[in-house]
Amino acid sequence: MTSYTAPVDDLRFVLNHVVGLEAIATLPHCESAAPDLVDAILEEAGKFASGVLAPLNRVGDKEGSRLENGVVRTPTGWKEAYSQFAESGWNSLPFEPEHGGQGLPWTVAFAVNEMWQSSNLSFGLCPLLNQGAVDLLSEHASAAQKALYLPKMISGEWTGTMNLTEPQAGSDLAAVRTRAVRAGDGTYRITGQKIFITYGEHDLTDNIIHLVLARLPDAPAGIKGISLFIVPKFLPNADGTPGRRNDLRCASLEHKLGIMASPTAVMAYGDEDGAVGFLVGEENRGIEYMFTMMNNARLGVGIQGVAVAERAYQQARDYAKARVQSKDLADAKGSAVAIIKHPDVRRMLLDMRAKTEAARALALYAGTQLDTARHHPDAAVRAAATARVDVLTPIVKAWSTDIGCDVASTGVQIHGGMGFIEETGAAQHYRDARITPIYEGTNGIHANDLAFRKTGRDKGASARALIAEMRATAATLAALPGDDAAVIAAELSAGLSALDQAVDWIVATQAEGDLRGAAAGAVAYLRLWGNVAGGWMMARSAIAALEGLRAAGANASFLETKLVVARFYAEQILAPSPALLSTIHSARNTVLALHDDQF
Repeated sequence: MTSYTAPVDDLRFVLNHVVGLEAIATLPHCESAAPDLVDAILEEAGKFASGVLAPLNRVGDKEGSRLENGVVRTPTGWKEAYSQFAESGWNSLPFEPEHGGQGLPWTVAFAVNEMWQSSNLSFGLCPLLNQGAVDLLSEHASAAQKALYLPKMISGEWTGTMNLTEPQAGSDLAAVRTRAVRAGDGTYRITGQKIFITYGEHDLTDNIIHLVLARLPDAPAGIKGISLFIVPKFLPNADGTPGRRNDLRCASLEHKLGIMASPTAVMAYGDEDGAVGFLVGEENRGIEYMFTMMNNARLGVGIQGVAVAERAYQQARDYAKARVQSKDLADAKGSAVAIIKHPDVRRMLLDMRAKTEAARALALYAGTQLDTARHHPDAAVRAAATARVDVLTPIVKAWSTDIGCDVASTGVQIHGGMGFIEETGAAQHYRDARITPIYEGTNGIHANDLAFRKTGRDKGASARALIAEMRATAATLAALPGDDAAVIAAELSAGLSALDQAVDWIVATQAEGDLRGAAAGAVAYLRLWGNVAGGWMMARSAIAALEGLRAAGANASFLETKLVVARFYAEQILAPSPALLSTIHSARNTVLALHDDQF
């Protein structure tokens, strides 16, 4: 397995020239994101990711985490790496200084998070879930709960988990059966089982703070009757130190296809008297609160898709430069050459790179909208940014994770037969990537979310507002001189026309009451959105590259590369995308045509 080099220059370019970090740094509570500080953060994060986390990626895959006498042991080097991670303050970047955070924008945190996930996806899952737990408690916990839990979770002394899924309740949380009973002393007793709990048990910290969905005996049926509870592994003492062990345990660890080092736990609550739980907010509003953590995690998982794509690309590129096989078509009498000389390998590498860069930029753009929604002084601007985040979240999650799998698969292909051999490491990226379209809501669920809630709910208004902004970028690019600008602008405009029609169709189909027909075309609808929104980001990248080249700076080669990659995306990925419009329209004709017993 080749080493990982954090793409600091690429991240810096996207932050400064594509998504507009400078504007975010002018918002209240985001002023600390000065260019020099952000550069320093990116550089240091890159060193930690490349030097500490990346070397453990293969170790974690081979050793995995293991359950021994009720204790989960993480792989060799994990504890030491996590201690360094926490002591360096990496957990605290986007959180409020009031509780020990650094108060930096989420946009910066997203860029740094990519490096953790890219260097070591199994390790990166722990801070990803803790980050979501902190976000939830910051938004919905009481003042006393915040004072007790947030400082230690923000520092990384404790970690947080998300406990939703049960054997009979996967994506359908209305089926949750875990019970909560009022204990009469302001606490609750929790009994039940949760499955697929990432880092539900581990040996990295002194305490683990479980956020658990459970149902009270007198609660309404369905999701409106679910409450949210803080259930610590160790009940905190008055001074905040871990006290007695709570009535919960890790019953087993799952044996998985990938992310071997991330302990995926089956958690049992209340084998004896019931685990002590503390209500977050009000009873029966647990789903509402949990959506704060879920949406945070969905964007985080989208970044995982970008991250594993970057890692797979780097490895495939390095292998293609080193692997010598076959003659160059332009020199039939010459000797064998590195396979990067062959057009099809170059096509695959450019496809990997272009998709990764587009997905990275879209995720970081979503970060800017999240920061705007939280910090802009104008309520109307905040509301518009919130609507924009709502539209982007299913796209970032689903489209980016599909790209992660696609790019990792192409990485195996470039390695040829050696890609199918575990020792090269290409297969690990593919195995690790495969979970990302599944957890935090399957990508099909996110396609439905985009079609119904994010498009149908406001009859396409939020979607059309984003399309209008994309059209303005296409017009700006079309006005620039040169063939590259003209080609990219033309393909973006064609994609936008198809997307506009797709929004109209999705809205009209729902208005007609054909919800199953709309759902049949939803995945193609999301893919069209992703391809076009990614093309929009690449168009903005092209504008920045052209402006930089006109300024005749020292980084001409870097900017020329950006321009070529943007044009490749436009011609090879965006150009075929309008054909998805036909797929969206026609899916209901065949998807819904067979009876169950005909499959």
